[in-house]
Amino acid sequence: MTDVVAIQIEKKVATITIQNGKVNAISHQVIDQMNNALDQAEQAKAVVVITGKQGMLSGGYDLNVMRESMSLAMQLVEKGSTLSRRLLAFPFPVLVACPGHAVAKGAFLLLSADYRIGVEGNFKIGLNEVAIGMSMHDAGVELARGRLAPVFFNRSVILAEMVSPQDAITAGFLDKVVSESEFLPTVTFIAQAMTKLDMKAHYNTKLKARAELLHRLDAAIEKDKGGSL
Repeated sequence: MTDVVAIQIEKKVATITIQNGKVNAISHQVIDQMNNALDQAEQAKAVVVITGKQGMLSGGYDLNVMRESMSLAMQLVEKGSTLSRRLLAFPFPVLVACPGHAVAKGAFLLLSADYRIGVEGNFKIGLNEVAIGMSMHDAGVELARGRLAPVFFNRSVILAEMVSPQDAITAGFLDKVVSESEFLPTVTFIAQAMTKLDMKAHYNTKLKARAELLHRLDAAIEKDKGGSL
C-alpha cells in the first residue's frame, strides 16, 4: 500500500504531510493513515503540524469515491467528520500549515485546528460544496458555524464564497499569512512555542472551550449517518 500520508517526529513536533496526487484528495486511505499518524503523535506527546505540498493543502474529498454512490460518499464524509472531531479534541496542540489551496474538506481541516498558518499567493480557500452540487452535511454546517466569523458563515456555507489567504484570516479559516520564504520558519517557530505549553492545562481548557461545539458536532455526525448530500 502506498503511503499517502507521511509523518516525521522531531523536537516534540509531529509533522504530518498529506501526499495524495495532484490535489491531495482526502480518501479513506488518507484518513486511515492520518489517524495512524495522530496515534504516533499522541504516543510521543508531540505538537501536531498538518501540511500538504507546495501550492496545495487539499482540494477536498476523493471525487471518485464521492461519485460512486451516495452510501459510499456518506461513509467517507462520516469518517472525515470524525477525524475533524478528533483534531478539535486532540490532547496536544494542532497547527495546520496551509501551503496553498484549501477547498472543501481541505478547508474543514483548517477549521479543525488550533492554529492555522497560510502562505501568500493566488490561492483559494473555502467551502465549495453547494457550487459543485452537494448539500452541506450537518457536521460541516456545525463545524463552520463554530469556527468561522459569523459574518462569513452564510457566505461560506450557503454561497460557497472562496477567499484569498488574507481574507481567510477575516473569515476565520486562517490565523496568520506569511510570504513563501517566511512560511517554514514561521511554522517551526510557532510549533516550537507550542511545545512549551502545559499540555494538561491546554487539553483541559480546550475541552472546556469547545464543549458546546463538540456536543453539536457529535449530534450532527449521528444525523449524517442517515442523511444524503
